[in-house]
Amino acid sequence: MTDNDEGFGHYAGLPTTEVHELSDGGWPPDSAAVAWRISAIHWTTMPRPIGEIFDAFFERADTSRVTAIVIGPWTGPNDESSKVVIDRLISEAERLPALRSLYLGSISLDETEISWIQQSDITPLLEAFPKLERLDVCGGAGLALSPVRHESLRTLRVETGGLDGAVTRGVAASDLPALEHLELWLGVEEYGGTTTISDLDPILRGDRLPALRHLGLQDSEGQDDIAAAVAIAPIIARLESLSLSMGVLTDTGAESLLSGQPLTHLRRLDLHHHFLSDAMMRRLTEALPGVEVDLSEQEEPDEYDGETWHYVAVSE
Repeated sequence: MTDNDEGFGHYAGLPTTEVHELSDGGWPPDSAAVAWRISAIHWTTMPRPIGEIFDAFFERADTSRVTAIVIGPWTGPNDESSKVVIDRLISEAERLPALRSLYLGSISLDETEISWIQQSDITPLLEAFPKLERLDVCGGAGLALSPVRHESLRTLRVETGGLDGAVTRGVAASDLPALEHLELWLGVEEYGGTTTISDLDPILRGDRLPALRHLGLQDSEGQDDIAAAVAIAPIIARLESLSLSMGVLTDTGAESLLSGQPLTHLRRLDLHHHFLSDAMMRRLTEALPGVEVDLSEQEEPDEYDGETWHYVAVSE
């Protein structure tokens, strides 16, 4: 599903513990020492209703000490939206005073494709957990976000095969004074990716993101246009790292980066999965000698019926 195993073996710096697997004698003695993975489906057992898994978690764990929760597949993630999960979390918010990190939709490719995951409105979740510091969301179908002010959120990651422009506008219009890491997988139009450069403009200005240090605008079929906008964006001067990876970045977009504002202050520039020429790759590394530039996964376009096709890393 994702480009790492975050949410499976570990999350938020903690090892994950699958509630589905735990027997009566197998519960961790310290509920703060693990990230709790709540899933209706597990490869070792038959599917169980997600409500039953939540019940076991709230009955047996010391939820007052739980800092991280990972939500795997809820019952029928292709048919039922994540609202059932969000509603349960909101109803139990008082029992989760220490919750700081939440991953909504940690679902493997073996279980479903990213663009088949049915999400829902995550605004109430942010409102119910004002101390949440990290939110990861996987899947864009049905995803919604209204503008909010959240004083504590430091990391927001939205992984999709196609990000609705309305969600991007919701992020852009939110006041997130503590946000340090913002990562949006924009995807393709075929799977609901309608985000435009104008939708991204408030993010690129950065007026509502005073603490931002990492920006990822990734997995876009319009990656060249994003690179051109980033090259003149006010927020770039105060970033420590930038990711324009996973998308259709060609020499045109890289040229925009080279001819725009200086990027030499960056610690890291992530461009992995790209369509750059060897010559352009050399130009980038030579122009940014003190920057860690990730140019891995140099892709070749597909040829079909006399046409050339470029592709993003994650779509369906």
